[in-house]
Amino acid sequence: MSVFNSSRLAGKTVLITGASAGIGAATAVLFARAGSNIVLAARRVDTLKAVAEHCTAAHKQSGVQAGGKFAVVQLDVADKKQVAGLFDQIPAELKDIDILVNNAGFVLGVEKIGDIAESDVEAMFAVNVLGLISVTQLLVRHFKAKNSGHVINLGSVAGREPYANGGIYCATKHAVKSFTGSLIRELVNTKIRVSEVQPGMVETEFSIVRFRGDKSAADKVYEGLQPLVAEDVAEEIVWVASRPPHVNIAEVFVMPVNQASAGISYREPKV
Repeated sequence: MSVFNSSRLAGKTVLITGASAGIGAATAVLFARAGSNIVLAARRVDTLKAVAEHCTAAHKQSGVQAGGKFAVVQLDVADKKQVAGLFDQIPAELKDIDILVNNAGFVLGVEKIGDIAESDVEAMFAVNVLGLISVTQLLVRHFKAKNSGHVINLGSVAGREPYANGGIYCATKHAVKSFTGSLIRELVNTKIRVSEVQPGMVETEFSIVRFRGDKSAADKVYEGLQPLVAEDVAEEIVWVASRPPHVNIAEVFVMPVNQASAGISYREPKV
């Protein structure tokens, strides 16, 4: 807990989308340890309940008196009706959200442009872009009403530079980067903070989804180097949220030490 000032997060209420696994789940546990209340949102309710149990355990182990309230909300960010009714699902004591972590997102396939199924294009844009925008608009209205709050968007190295066989995913993450930049500029006359955390290689179920369940293909992505793990990115998210109220970390770009860009990495040769 020495990597950030957890006292600034004690008693804060955090909404995390895509909280059922990976970076979202790890971020929830770390916020819980810091004494935050958390609204865990995702499509998979059963998995969310397990994450909520991990949050409860982490909070108890921390010894922090503040926080410790966790709610599970079923939310498909691509479903506009579900997003519109989000506050109706949140318990009254957790409706005053202080921090939004837009983590929901995914990549599907490695097909080249021209061979990509329209259904894959639509699905990635629906979650990664339109869903993020819908949730952000809802929470920005809430934050403006109280002139405080923090929007933290999960970007990617793919939003900084495009790469082959990732045309649609790169396009969605470039959209997130642009949207985040516009939001920072629009809220400059408020006390609302806006940040984007952009990870490089992170070993989660992310690559398994990309390769449509082929774990062996997903594992090859990380062969010969030590990638980031979900907890590494979670630390950056929580650190960003724990800065003093007058400090806004606009952008964090984090990669494994053996990765220099989307297309440049060093891998130990096989013996």
